[in-house]
Amino acid sequence: MRYFVLVDGQDGAYGVVFPDLPGCVAMGETIEKALANAGDVLRDWVDLTEENGHPIPPPRALEALRADPETAQALRSGASLATVPLVRETGKPVKANLSLDAGLLAAIDEEARRRKLTRSAFVELMARQMLSQIA
Repeated sequence: MRYFVLVDGQDGAYGVVFPDLPGCVAMGETIEKALANAGDVLRDWVDLTEENGHPIPPPRALEALRADPETAQALRSGASLATVPLVRETGKPVKANLSLDAGLLAAIDEEARRRKLTRSAFVELMARQMLSQIA
């Protein structure tokens, strides 16, 4: 699940606001760091909201969000839209059978060794980076 966010700020101080999740905000020195922090804040916000017995609002469609007067005003004032994925940490590793080109797998293994990571740790790192990128 991905939530739309509004990103605003200037070099050294960026803020991220989740229009669908009241009080869910993040900050960062760069847009990339602010969005990475937003992923952590989103996970924590959802966990705390569920612990308190409250429902998690679903993300609105882009068209509905753009039609919202507060969102429209933020966009007119210079904010940008991005998405942040909800990645729930379970602490339970699972096995996954993947089919990859042999050359790609060799390159993954070589890079994992260079970084002193296992293949699994490297693939997880790549997945986390891709999920948090601005789309």
